[in-house]
Amino acid sequence: MNPANYLSVLRLPGIRQAMLLMLLARIPTTASGMTLTLHVVLALDKGYGAAGLVGTASTIGIALGAPLMGRLTDRRGLRTMLVLSTITEGLFWFTAPALPYSILLATAFLTGLTILPVMSIGRQVLTALAPLDKRRTALAMDSMAVEVSYMAGPALGVLLTTSASSKVALWTVGAAMVAAGIALWIANPPVKNEDEQQQNGERPPRREWLTGPVIGVLVTSCGAIFVLAGMEVSLVAALQEQNQIQWTGPLVIVMCLSSLVGGFVYGGLTKAPAPRTLMTALGLLSIPVGLATGNLWALALLLIPANFLAAPVIASTGEVITRLTPPSVRGEAMGLQGSAFTLGAAAGAPLAGFVIDHTQAAWGFAVTGAAGATIATIGALLDQRKKTTTSV
Repeated sequence: MNPANYLSVLRLPGIRQAMLLMLLARIPTTASGMTLTLHVVLALDKGYGAAGLVGTASTIGIALGAPLMGRLTDRRGLRTMLVLSTITEGLFWFTAPALPYSILLATAFLTGLTILPVMSIGRQVLTALAPLDKRRTALAMDSMAVEVSYMAGPALGVLLTTSASSKVALWTVGAAMVAAGIALWIANPPVKNEDEQQQNGERPPRREWLTGPVIGVLVTSCGAIFVLAGMEVSLVAALQEQNQIQWTGPLVIVMCLSSLVGGFVYGGLTKAPAPRTLMTALGLLSIPVGLATGNLWALALLLIPANFLAAPVIASTGEVITRLTPPSVRGEAMGLQGSAFTLGAAAGAPLAGFVIDHTQAAWGFAVTGAAGATIATIGALLDQRKKTTTSV
């Protein structure tokens, strides 16, 4: 590991400004889910099931819309996409407090289709600004920044809702998203480097770049978030079984800090493991966490190894996708990765919840961890299938 890699990346033109801008832009995005959930429960007087349904509608919209917004960026440029996203985000968040539940449910889906894809934009911008030999470090820093935004965003959403009202929280999130869209439009960071911009911009057919290895990395991306989402649900259930639910926040911070440290180590590596290797380890290390559900301190300790690999898996999948796909389709490829992340979260949490409802919290860790390792194996088989076909 070489910490000097980070200094060399931070010295690159535009990197520090882009990272700060993307960090600030991501905080309202990470606050949006919690804020919307609390609004449905507290202001609309609906249950958590109804709130979850709004989240599901938004998730489906995001999963479908992320590749479309990426494709729009590829074809028309970042600013065109930002205009569409910023307008629709503003309309939704500023009218959301006045909407009845049924209309809120429908508009959550529609807004998800054109949501401001700040996660994908960040990876595209850093890929454009960092040369190939520094891309791993840059993307690791981006994954670490995402962890920071997830530590700040939901907490701020809860604080605004409880100290003021859900209406104020929704308007604040909306204002912050609009401000982020405007700031990105003004800054107009590059999504391709100079050499890529000078190349022929013709888009190759999807079948030429959406190959077995690319699909395998997308499957691995889905599996990573699948395991992490299942782990979060299992953690809450384990603490509830111990009557220690008040420790949820501190243990989530333990998970995030572990991921931050893992991302820092990964970004300093000269030679890094393949995404599927990291994903397999993430899944397998999640299984024994269930053995500590009866002891708070043991639970905290066993959460560290698995979460240490969270940021590295996410960074490594982004790095491989940028190498396997041509610049002319990078926005769509990153959008597909965003969809994979979204689908992983949408599947991992419900599966863990279902298992826990019928057994115990320990089995939530075990089942989602084993499923994650299996997903990594599927990704490896897709990669190997392509290599075999090429050799033949």
